[in-house]
Amino acid sequence: MLFNSTQFLIFFPIVLLIYYLLPKKVKYIWLLLSSYFFYMCWNVKYSLLLLTSTVVTYLGGILIEKIKNTSLSDKKQAISKKAVLIVSLLINLGILFFFKYFGFFTNILSVSLGKLKINFNAPTFDIILPVGISFYTFQALGYLIDVYREDIKSEKNILKYALFVSFFPQLVAGPIERSKNLLSQLFVERKFDIEKCIDGFLIMLWGYFLKIVLADRIAIFVDTAYSDYENWSGYYLVVATILFAVQIYCDFAGYSTIAIGSAKMLGIDLMENFRAPYFSSSVAEFWRNWHISLTSWFKDYLYIPLGGSRKGAFRKYFNKIVVFLVSGLWHGAAISYIIWGGLNGLYQVIGELMEPARAKVRKLAKINKESFGYKFVGGIFTFILVDFSWIFFRAPSTKFAIEVIKSIFTASNPWILFDQSLYHCGLDRKNFTVMLVGIIILAIADVCKIKGISVIEKIRKQDYWFKCIIIPIFIWAILMFGIWGPNYEAANFIYFQF
Repeated sequence: MLFNSTQFLIFFPIVLLIYYLLPKKVKYIWLLLSSYFFYMCWNVKYSLLLLTSTVVTYLGGILIEKIKNTSLSDKKQAISKKAVLIVSLLINLGILFFFKYFGFFTNILSVSLGKLKINFNAPTFDIILPVGISFYTFQALGYLIDVYREDIKSEKNILKYALFVSFFPQLVAGPIERSKNLLSQLFVERKFDIEKCIDGFLIMLWGYFLKIVLADRIAIFVDTAYSDYENWSGYYLVVATILFAVQIYCDFAGYSTIAIGSAKMLGIDLMENFRAPYFSSSVAEFWRNWHISLTSWFKDYLYIPLGGSRKGAFRKYFNKIVVFLVSGLWHGAAISYIIWGGLNGLYQVIGELMEPARAKVRKLAKINKESFGYKFVGGIFTFILVDFSWIFFRAPSTKFAIEVIKSIFTASNPWILFDQSLYHCGLDRKNFTVMLVGIIILAIADVCKIKGISVIEKIRKQDYWFKCIIIPIFIWAILMFGIWGPNYEAANFIYFQF
């Protein structure tokens, strides 16, 4: 069930209404049933995988805590707890590996052995990647590790824990919530709050604007250029690659925003997942502001356990590269994703290595690091680096990405930027203009976010008559300028494939 589908527009109001009518004791059960129904709308069978991950990590948490309360020596307790943790991790990661990476790695093995003249016929399975498996697996594993570290107590009620893993607004594409934040919120008494509902609804409308008005419209241009890069070569691909950076931002931030808004209407606050990333002045800053729930997850549960920056400069850089390579693999079972992750890790390592030289240049030239000019130039350079890496993310294969890069770097048709040729690459003049206006609105919204200006709060402070006018205008704008039509089918969010 997609957020931008008719089914969800029927499903969510029903869930919301019944949720606030039910007594406190059964509210969480209703949300649990609703969450599983939401997930089963994609594939009923794969809800068993969600249930398996839930049961394994639930029992793992219980066992780890019980071991702590036994009379075993500290050493034996530590060994036993670690054994439970490792087994639980292996089961969950094993399921993830089989459904997402089995074919990828067996293919690599087959090709490698073939070069050694060894015949290897890899077994094949007709597997459909379960929606959201990477997201809910990481959320469940984060909980288990938190229990192991004694950051939280294990949840004894399996139904309550099952809701934490399956909470439908963020189930299939995040934000990947932490147990400390979400578990405690799910079971607090929630009374209907009109202000929170209005705030949540406005947040959802912004998410729909990002997805339906911007992301789905930009996708038409990008898909047209990338599907036939030989005919739409050179500067068409330059424009398409720049626009893809905006598309994936609007698509994923759109999903996260709708998730945050719908949760808020239920009285639950989810973590912020994007913080104006394209206004970052370095790649490191970009990754602090992009997909925050995942990057912070990798930091807390992979980078720091690997040693973080505690074991010297070489180990720190090695750990960063490893984290970004794993991040690339997390996004997809393809070499192109690994290259994308590796590039972003390499950018950060090179950036840190060059920082002393840059500091000397700034000192000699008397450049203020906090000045607008310095940040602007840094922002442009950062965008170019990040956008270049997006080519490997968007391309269906590494070979395809290399061909696109060749076409971009040998571009010889700059006139298409000025002779209206761009209006023939999927979007006509009107739709191209709507797209540009939408991007300007997005940029203004991100500037407001950087400045700490909350548009939602500004609207909240207005009189009810103003709210009664502005909300229908927002809805009208989305309906008027969104990508619809008689043959419209709700477009999948990009991150559903991960």
